[in-house]
Amino acid sequence: MSNQLTKEQAIEFHDSGAWKNMGDKEKALFQMEQDKLCMPFSEFHRCVEATLGRPVWTHEFGLNRDGLLAELQGHGTAPSFDDVVAMLPADKAVVMVTP
Repeated sequence: MSNQLTKEQAIEFHDSGAWKNMGDKEKALFQMEQDKLCMPFSEFHRCVEATLGRPVWTHEFGLNRDGLLAELQGHGTAPSFDDVVAMLPADKAVVMVTP
């Protein structure tokens, strides 16, 4: 795990735009290893999906962080749809499947 940025350092990194000079995988790995958000979440989310080549559900970032990091590092496999749905707390899960 990389050194953790402080809140102030994360804000400074974001505001500097330094993250714009990083490749998708570099951004995904850097941010995944940080506890503080250092770039717009939409950019982070896009980079993770681009790097993994699959849709990543928002709740995976909070409930499967270690799994996503392992997948980004090439040590893990993508969860199945059933695995992703099973991550949701039973009292919060509402899934709609449309044709």
